[in-house]
Amino acid sequence: MTTETILTNARLVLEDRIVSGSLVVRDGVIAEVAEGNSATGVDMEGDYIIPGLVELHTDHLEAHYSPRPGVRWNAISAIQSHDAQIASSGITTVFDCLRLGSDADDGFQVGEMRAIADALAEARSENRLRADHLIHLRCEVSAADVLEHFADFKTDTQVRLASLMDHAPGQRQFQTMEQYTLYYKTKRGLSDEAFAQFVNRRLDASALHSDAHRKVLASACAERGITVASHDDATLDHVNEAVGFGVKLAEFPTSIEAAQASHKAGMSVLMGAPNVVRGGSHSGNIAATDLARSGVLDVLSSDYVPFSLIHAPFVLTDEIEGLDLPEAIRLVTATPAKTVGLDDRGSLAAGKRADLVRVRRETGVPIVRSVWRQGERVA
Repeated sequence: MTTETILTNARLVLEDRIVSGSLVVRDGVIAEVAEGNSATGVDMEGDYIIPGLVELHTDHLEAHYSPRPGVRWNAISAIQSHDAQIASSGITTVFDCLRLGSDADDGFQVGEMRAIADALAEARSENRLRADHLIHLRCEVSAADVLEHFADFKTDTQVRLASLMDHAPGQRQFQTMEQYTLYYKTKRGLSDEAFAQFVNRRLDASALHSDAHRKVLASACAERGITVASHDDATLDHVNEAVGFGVKLAEFPTSIEAAQASHKAGMSVLMGAPNVVRGGSHSGNIAATDLARSGVLDVLSSDYVPFSLIHAPFVLTDEIEGLDLPEAIRLVTATPAKTVGLDDRGSLAAGKRADLVRVRRETGVPIVRSVWRQGERVA
């Protein structure tokens, strides 16, 4: 039996323009986008209708699973709590980050991330989820056990994205010890001696494992058709290495030089939406807004604040002369979808999935009024 919904009196945010009109959804797919109001349908009261947001990098599920140091929450409960916040923020496709690689100071044990992935599959099979959840493996290449962690996912079709990262001091995200000291010593309350030991362990592990693990993981992902992301690239050497590994997504480059080179090489440059909303990086690196002004920002990620993904595009249009709303919305819809090969979603066009968000915004923080995934109201 065919099901049909008509949304009318809406401002439809297409990839290249905004039109006042109506949108017809039939059996979970956009059937028609039309200028002018329909005689029938649900009145959107002039609100924006945008595509459902596509989130490629969020660490938020970890915060629900491990809400306090040493605490592990029921995985299904954690997933449902995370999912509810994701969907109510307008995110209809989310790549949940699972951290692979641990050491004595940080990370999860082998098997923990596998258990969360199994719980995601279970939640999906039991129709518990509002958003479409896929998996992004955050591979800490300096960790001795990262390949052991990765082996837990060798046949998991939920995995569509993997990032290669190294958080050792003096490079990439933490190019200066001042940044690293604030992030790891001050925030964790480590003594001078404990911090020195921590730094030495991280440096030794990076020197021993990083290069070899990057090569193995990039090769394994290429064989399985998993999109590969670089992480915190700072130099042209980092970018050239990423190109050699077939990287499609450059996550959080830490210098203008690296961002420009990544964009020029055809990678989608991703920055944090919280960076946009806050007006700068929490770790002292480059501002996402500066990259947008330079024309080298391609994708936004909510990272650690889900609602920032719907908020940031409006901030960009307010602050950057010449950047219009369709261009800003592409950063959180069409471009991330295309980067990871999800060509069935990300824009308001006939034949695309009816993943939709109704947004009201006059000034300040936008209001998410309704969310649909494949034509079904989920928030």
